[in-house]
Amino acid sequence: MAKLYFYYSAMNAGKTTTLLQSAHNYRERGMRVAILTPALDDRAGSGTVASRIGLKADGIRFGREDDLLRTIDANIDIHGPLNCVLVDEAQFLTKSQVWQLSEVVDARNIPVLCYGLRTDFRGELFEGSSALLAWADELQEIKTICHTGSKAIMTVRVDEVGRALADGPQVEIGGNDRYVSVSRREFKKVMRGEGEIAPLQPPLPLGE
Repeated sequence: MAKLYFYYSAMNAGKTTTLLQSAHNYRERGMRVAILTPALDDRAGSGTVASRIGLKADGIRFGREDDLLRTIDANIDIHGPLNCVLVDEAQFLTKSQVWQLSEVVDARNIPVLCYGLRTDFRGELFEGSSALLAWADELQEIKTICHTGSKAIMTVRVDEVGRALADGPQVEIGGNDRYVSVSRREFKKVMRGEGEIAPLQPPLPLGE
């Protein structure tokens, strides 16, 4: 039986890398997948899903008003049977779209793998993440670490000098220059204004 999966984490844990690896594994076995990507995230180009380590693939763009069950049905009508649906940045799904993806699983018997953040920079659930936590068949955390060495479960939005921001819109697209993953203890500390967080730097080449 197909299932709805939610793979969640803080920022910079390799969610998109894991998604692209899963897509590669299906395709390597001669199976067809569809990758859904939110239209508002165009950092890698419209309809392109890209990881920080250079992997990329074409995706199907969706907006908040799109019916994802109809999107998948249309894809099947044009290209043939699907073996899996993968969703990047799943926190940007609406509650209705998560329900539609559950219908892809239950009515079409196609597994759906969603990858996204659990909470925003204020420590509050995104709409899509909240629905996935409620309705997914399986939940799995993708782990990453805080600069303190502890497990990171929170995401902090920072300004250009590393100060944590407590106000602003929930959705503001950005990468390592705007968001840093931290432990809950460190999140409390920086949100009280007791420290600064340097944005992540590109990794050094091997041997340096």
